[in-house]
Amino acid sequence: MILGLALLSMTMQAQSPWAGESDGSVMTARKFTLDLTADGKAQMVCFLPQAPSGKAIVGIPGGGYSVLSNGHEGYLASDWLNRQGIAYFVVNYRLPEGDRSKPISDVENAFRIVRDSAKVWAINPHDVGIMGFSAGGHLSSVISTHADFDVRPDFTILFYPVISMDERVSHKWSCVNFLGEEGQKNPELVRDFSTNNVVRRHLTPPAVIISASDDRLVPFVTNGLEYYKAMRKAGNDCAMFVYPTGDHGFGFGPWFKYHDQLLTDLGNWLKDRQAPQPDAIRVACVGNSITDGHGIDMATAYGYPALLQKKLGNGYWVKNFGVSGRTLLNKGDYPYMNELAWKDALAFKPDIVVIKLGTNDSKPQNWQFGKEFKQDLEQMIKAMRAASPKSRILLCTPIPAFKPSWDISDVVIANDIIPIQQQVAKKLDLEVIDLHTLFAGCEDLVLPDGIHPNDKGVGRMAEIIAEALKKK
Repeated sequence: MILGLALLSMTMQAQSPWAGESDGSVMTARKFTLDLTADGKAQMVCFLPQAPSGKAIVGIPGGGYSVLSNGHEGYLASDWLNRQGIAYFVVNYRLPEGDRSKPISDVENAFRIVRDSAKVWAINPHDVGIMGFSAGGHLSSVISTHADFDVRPDFTILFYPVISMDERVSHKWSCVNFLGEEGQKNPELVRDFSTNNVVRRHLTPPAVIISASDDRLVPFVTNGLEYYKAMRKAGNDCAMFVYPTGDHGFGFGPWFKYHDQLLTDLGNWLKDRQAPQPDAIRVACVGNSITDGHGIDMATAYGYPALLQKKLGNGYWVKNFGVSGRTLLNKGDYPYMNELAWKDALAFKPDIVVIKLGTNDSKPQNWQFGKEFKQDLEQMIKAMRAASPKSRILLCTPIPAFKPSWDISDVVIANDIIPIQQQVAKKLDLEVIDLHTLFAGCEDLVLPDGIHPNDKGVGRMAEIIAEALKKK
């Protein structure tokens, strides 16, 4: 935070607002430049609006990772975005020259500064997106899929993005310049930085992809469309606007035939995004497939955490950190505490934590380690309290297993797991939501597998948990 505020103070002393630089129609209140590296080789050009909405966008120009096309794929967007009340920051990142850490760290540093300086710049730190063009679209998708929680965007805008690092189906020089000649020979690196392969359910931010159908430089079908498919398959929020013509590189250029339609489409998409309030009560939903939303199409919008958000209102910020198939047991087949979702849940620093684990622990291959369930649960609670000392933690018992699907045992849940949960709750002063009792006899609330709640069931879960949260 000190870096962002100190640089802001120095820059505003050195530069004045755009007085005398416009005809009165420009909606930018201040323009200034910050160094992102000590040597000044990476910079961020900042455009703050006269009437801030709280939303901000970090812009990433294209150029094949060999040059920076920061005109129509950078600065040209500033006036239109500022007219919407959106603060805009164009990152002139260092070119990788085979060292991908350089542009990645520059963009991550830009996000730190923007969020650290959010109050000074009238920005909602929970409403900071990224907008990238071509190779800058690839870099934006890398930040959206690989970055740590504190520097991950809240939403992603990708203009005709390079997505694949396989030069056979992508832009060859973007691939070579980003990964280097040696990196191109490493199948794991190629796969990992072909970002459609690393989209994560609930964790990868909502996205919109903008392209032209006749793009000959970066084929849409093997790049932008692949990212859209990966997002949609994960159940994440993603939109796509593909215009009939325009080829590659139109950016915000007024010469683009569909320029006005593009602005309307993008403007509506941005307006439809509802960001949490800066001071919203943070609710982390931790759990397995029942929290994740297995069997619920578009679980990001219709799973129990999403419905809980609607019931609690905009004074709360509910995030889904569920991962299917995971166990509380650290010696289970898929331990939850090994997941990125758990790392993100800790980084979220929630005010309220709703934990619903234990169903998969009842499987024979997992419950053979049942003697460690108590200590592993205590470990989870202590880790969360270390990250968020004042957090309110609610422990949900598993809903009944009406069928022994996947060898899940309701006998183990009822006779072994729930009593341990109650012991730990008493010891560590946790609240308990007894879903096992509240769902007893309610087979109509679950899918045919007898394990996962259906649409009606997740609605009932949201009601029960919302009531519990509002009691205190």
